[in-house]
Amino acid sequence: MEYTSVLIQFLNGLASASSLFLVAAGLSLIFGVTRVVNFAHGSLYMLGMYMAVWLSERIGFWLAVPMAAAIVGLLGAVVEMVLLRKIYQAPELLQLLATFALLLVIKDAALWVWGAEDLLGPRAPGFAGTVQIADGALPQYDLLLIALGPLVLVVLHFMLAKTRWGILIRAATQDREMAGALGVNQRWLFTGVFALGALLAGLGGALQIPREPANLSIDLSVISDAFVVVVVGGLGSIPGAFLAALLIAQAKTFCIALGYSKATLVVEFMVMAAVLVIRPWGLLGRVPANLRGPAAVPLPFHPPSPRMLRIFAVLSGALVLLPLASDAYALVLLTDILIFALFATSLHFILGPAGLYSFGHAAYFGLGAYAAGIFSLQGKFPMELALALAPLAAGLAALVFGWFCVRLSGVYSAMLTLAFAQIAWSAAFQWDALTGGSNGIVGVWPAPWLASKTAYYYLTLLLCAGAIIFLWRAIFSPFGYALRAARDAPLRAEASGIAVRSMQWAAFTIAGLTAGIAGALYAFSKGSISPEAMGVQRSVDGLVMVMLGGLQTLSGPLWGAALFTWLQDAAARNIDYWRAATGAVILALVLLWPNGLGSFLQSKK
Repeated sequence: MEYTSVLIQFLNGLASASSLFLVAAGLSLIFGVTRVVNFAHGSLYMLGMYMAVWLSERIGFWLAVPMAAAIVGLLGAVVEMVLLRKIYQAPELLQLLATFALLLVIKDAALWVWGAEDLLGPRAPGFAGTVQIADGALPQYDLLLIALGPLVLVVLHFMLAKTRWGILIRAATQDREMAGALGVNQRWLFTGVFALGALLAGLGGALQIPREPANLSIDLSVISDAFVVVVVGGLGSIPGAFLAALLIAQAKTFCIALGYSKATLVVEFMVMAAVLVIRPWGLLGRVPANLRGPAAVPLPFHPPSPRMLRIFAVLSGALVLLPLASDAYALVLLTDILIFALFATSLHFILGPAGLYSFGHAAYFGLGAYAAGIFSLQGKFPMELALALAPLAAGLAALVFGWFCVRLSGVYSAMLTLAFAQIAWSAAFQWDALTGGSNGIVGVWPAPWLASKTAYYYLTLLLCAGAIIFLWRAIFSPFGYALRAARDAPLRAEASGIAVRSMQWAAFTIAGLTAGIAGALYAFSKGSISPEAMGVQRSVDGLVMVMLGGLQTLSGPLWGAALFTWLQDAAARNIDYWRAATGAVILALVLLWPNGLGSFLQSKK
C-alpha cells in the first residue's frame, strides 16, 4: 500500500513536470535567443487556458487545444514585432518593465472578455477515467501529460539539432552578434522564436484546463515557477529546463505526500537557492561570459548641480507647506509617495551605483514592516523604539542574504534574490503565531502624538528625506566611487586593491536597511501588515518605479515612485480596467522615454 502511494505520487509529479516544462521551455527559448526577460510569459499561459475553455464549448477539446496554442503563438509574434523589436538594445530591466506592463494589459483584457469568475474546462474525451494501480488510481489524463513532456523535448531537440532554423537559433543563442555578422536575419529569427515560445506557453495552459480552472491570478504564479525552472536548469538550456521541471515538480509532490503541503509554497525557491549557490549557472547551463549589471553601459552619476539643488529646495518647501492646503486623503497619498520614494531609492542604490540585480527587494521592505508590528504589539515596545529597531531586522536579513547574492551576476543573482525573498514571504505567510499568517498583523498604530495624519506625514517626510540624502551622499563618498569602479571594471578594481564583493555586500546591506525604514513607516501608516508587503508584486512595483524614473539620474526613483503611486491610485479609483490603463501608460513611457522620466526632465533644463 505504501509503495503504491509513493508510485502514484511520483507519477503525479511527472504529469506536473510535463506541464511546467512546456511553459519553461518557451521561456528558455525566448531568453536564450532574444535575451528578453519576458515577464508576460505567464500571461500567455493564462490566455492559452482561457482560449481553450472558450473554444472547447464550440469545437471540442481536442481541436481547441492546438487552436488555442496557435492563437497565442500568433499573438506572441505580434507582440514581438510591435513592442519588443523597439527595446532589444535596451537594458534588461527596461525590457522587464515593458513586459510587466504587457502583463497588466493582458490581465485586464482577459477580465473584460471572460469576466472575473474562474472558468472550468471540460474533461478530455477518451481520457476522463482513471487507471488502477494496485490499491490506488491515477487519472488517465495524467498519463497523457507524462508522455507529452518527453515528446515535446524530443521534438525540440530534433528541431534545434537537425534543422537549419534550429542551427540558426543555436548560433544566435551562443553568439548573437556573430550570427548577425554572418547574414542571419535576426529580426525574423527573433519573431519566430518568440512565436514558438508563446505557442509552447499557450499549449501548456490549454492542456491544463482538465486539471484546474482558468483564472486571472495564475499568470504571476506560473511565471514565478517558469523562471525558477529556467534558472535551475540553466538559461537557454532546453534539457536543463526538462531536468529542473522534473526536480521541482517531484519536490512539490512529495512535500504534499509527506504531509508538508505548506512547504510547496517555498520548496522550489529553496531548490533554486541551493542550486545557484553550488552551481551558479544552473544544472546544465553554460558559464556566462561578460555578465554586467542592470544597464548595458556604465551609468554616469554627477553631483546635483546648483540648479538641481534649487529645484529640490523649492520642492521640499512645497512638501512642507502642502498639509496646509490638503485634505486627509491627499495626505495619505503623499505619505505613500514618500515611503515608496525611499523604497525605490534604496533599490536604485544597488541597481545603479552597485550594478546589482534584485528581483526580491520587497523582502526588506516587508521585514521592516513586520518587525515594526511585532516589536510594537508582541514586544510591547513604544512605537518610537519599534520604528527605530525595525530597520535593523531588515538590514540583518540583507546582510545574510546579500553574502550569497553578490557572488553571482546578472539574472542568476536576480533570481537568487527572488528565492530568498520568497522564503521570507513563505515564513510570514505561514508563521501564524508570530506574523498572523495569511491574515497578517493588525492594530499597528503610531504613538498618540503622531496620531493625526499631518503629524505622521511630517515624520515620514523627515525620515524619508534623511534616508534618501544619506544614500545620495554615499554615492559620492569614497565608498560610492569605489562601488562604481567595482561595477564598471571589477578586474581593475580588484587589482587596485578594492574588495569588490565586500563593497557590493555592504551596499546590499545598506539598501536593505533603508528599505526597512520605508517598510516600518508603511506599517504604522496603514495600521496593519500582510504578506503582500513582501510579495513578488511589491518587488516588481519597485523595479517599475526605478525604471520609470530612470537609472541614469539620482532623482529618477523619486519621479518614478511619485508617478507610479499616483497613477495606480488615480486609475484604481476612476477606471474599471485600471491595470490595463496603468500598463498602457508604462508602455508609452518606455517607448517614448526609454531612459526614464528623470532623464527626460533633466534634458529639458
